[in-house]
Amino acid sequence: MFGKILIANRGEIALRIQRACREMGIRTVVVHSEADRDAKYVKLADESVCIGPPPSALSYLNMPAIISAAEVTDAEAIHPGYGFLSENADFAERVEKSGFVFIGPSPESIRMMGDKVTAKQAMTVAGVPCVPGSEGALPDDPKEIVRIARTVGYPVIIKAAGGGGGRGMRVVHTEAALINAVTMTRAEAASAFGNPTVYIEKFLENPRHIEIQILSDNFRNAVWLGERDCSMQRRHQKIIEEAPAPGIARRLIERIGDRCAEACRKIGYSGAGTFEFLFEGGEFYFIEMNTRVQVEHPVSEMITGLDIVQEQIRIAAGEKLRVRQKDIVLRGHAIECRINAEDPFKFTPSPGRITAWHTPGGPGIRVDSHAYSGYVVPSYYDSMVGKLIAYGADRDQAIARMRIALSEMVVEGIQTNIPLHRELMADARFVEGGTSIHYLEKRMADRKT
Repeated sequence: MFGKILIANRGEIALRIQRACREMGIRTVVVHSEADRDAKYVKLADESVCIGPPPSALSYLNMPAIISAAEVTDAEAIHPGYGFLSENADFAERVEKSGFVFIGPSPESIRMMGDKVTAKQAMTVAGVPCVPGSEGALPDDPKEIVRIARTVGYPVIIKAAGGGGGRGMRVVHTEAALINAVTMTRAEAASAFGNPTVYIEKFLENPRHIEIQILSDNFRNAVWLGERDCSMQRRHQKIIEEAPAPGIARRLIERIGDRCAEACRKIGYSGAGTFEFLFEGGEFYFIEMNTRVQVEHPVSEMITGLDIVQEQIRIAAGEKLRVRQKDIVLRGHAIECRINAEDPFKFTPSPGRITAWHTPGGPGIRVDSHAYSGYVVPSYYDSMVGKLIAYGADRDQAIARMRIALSEMVVEGIQTNIPLHRELMADARFVEGGTSIHYLEKRMADRKT
């Protein structure tokens, strides 16, 4: 096992990884920007290294600075968390070439699954169902693009092969708008991701967003840890996640979960990962794989009793999985609300000093956050300041506990989206379960009228 791990991230995930390491008796090194000098996890770390000024490009995305920090502190491994460099194959490669262990899959796996065209091709070979669409990247010939779109059937969605986070997508409803949409998406993709490759998929009208959490070791052992429903989202950004997904037959979930585990064995995947699907009409359609720990991993931890971050570390250290599929037993229900520093209904960021911070408690309540009273939320990074998780014996109890927790939580000095979460926990369609990925945006649009 590693003696010392460098955490190449910030915010709540940096504290989450640090806690996992401390429980395992592993020393931690935290890198931070000048803006995060006073962060809780920086104070709690065994060692900390400032790697640059506040902008991400000069700090958390600065590969040489991070690797230098690992060298001067004699760290043995680097955990990238989520976001920033977590799915950057070049970074994983540089970490390994510098003599450190990258706590995540191989650079080859990251490259394969990071390009959505090659990821779909790999999943098709592995027997994982994909959204109908082009077999690969769209050609340059406009006539061929039109032919492909006609074969798929309108509406279609143009997607950037290197996209993510809801960017690099454009829905097309008519043939007249197709070529212009492809041209614009290519330009956006080249600018945002350095990769102009785009492809076409059938646009599903009212799907749910369901994902399968997996763990896979270096010995081709793989298990899946149940499913999550992440359909409550705005502009492809998740706001509420829960596990298990309400209203989907277990036989369907088990079939797709087994296929995901088998796909990991076939492609030689190692580490934690998430297969993301659109679910509509009783069918699952693969859209992408995230080759890292997810923001919403706590809901899977709550219903399985496994510590996913610690399992990542054990796998990276060369250990075999300690559990088999028959050992994975799902118990109860868990819901996570992302607490963001933003206007709850306009969604404009609200950085600044938190003057009061009171978190809820009680049975089944977990708060993952780096914030505290007096903490200054920087304007340079993602607006999420924490995650509130409620666990219950069943979904009704989890919702009831979340309502109480949200009513108890106090954050002053900045705006947060807690009022929106309070509304959604009382929303009849959410309580019923099974809303589509478009539900929240339609609800917000109706709210304005």
